[in-house]
Amino acid sequence: MIHYQLRCHAGHEFDGWFQDSSGFEKLAKAGLVECTHCGSVKVERALMAPAIRKSRRKAIPAPAPQPEGAEAPAAQAGAQPPAPLPPGNPERVAGGPIPAQLLAMLQRLRAEVEKSCDYVGSSFAEEARKIAHGEAEARGIYGEASDAEAEALAEEGIDIARLPWVPRADG
Repeated sequence: MIHYQLRCHAGHEFDGWFQDSSGFEKLAKAGLVECTHCGSVKVERALMAPAIRKSRRKAIPAPAPQPEGAEAPAAQAGAQPPAPLPPGNPERVAGGPIPAQLLAMLQRLRAEVEKSCDYVGSSFAEEARKIAHGEAEARGIYGEASDAEAEALAEEGIDIARLPWVPRADG
């Protein structure tokens, strides 16, 4: 993951996290990166100081909490993953509501992931390894992985990203 300081055409500055620099470029070109202040999609990277790593160990972003007793669906064609944002009201995080513009951006991100990637369900870690080792076709995938599976993938040098899975915009 890479952190960028971003600036919109109106001069508002805000943070953004991306898989890599080409990921930012693709999302910005597609109009999927919005200013958190005014909603503008005319966004560019701002100058920022470099980050110096203190450790070689990769950090794993914390997963979004799931309701107690919730199980991941079986991997099947056309199946959709559960929305793993906080139980109760998935539009609230850390004790407060998700800002409308951020929620809209996350909903567009979800739609793009669902459109562009294959859902592999609870087989995510296994399929990610197969892709990384050239045993399966290289493609975008999404699904569920436990904290232990995500940590093991990171230790093996397999890059993954955890995304907040908000409800669809149309439902």
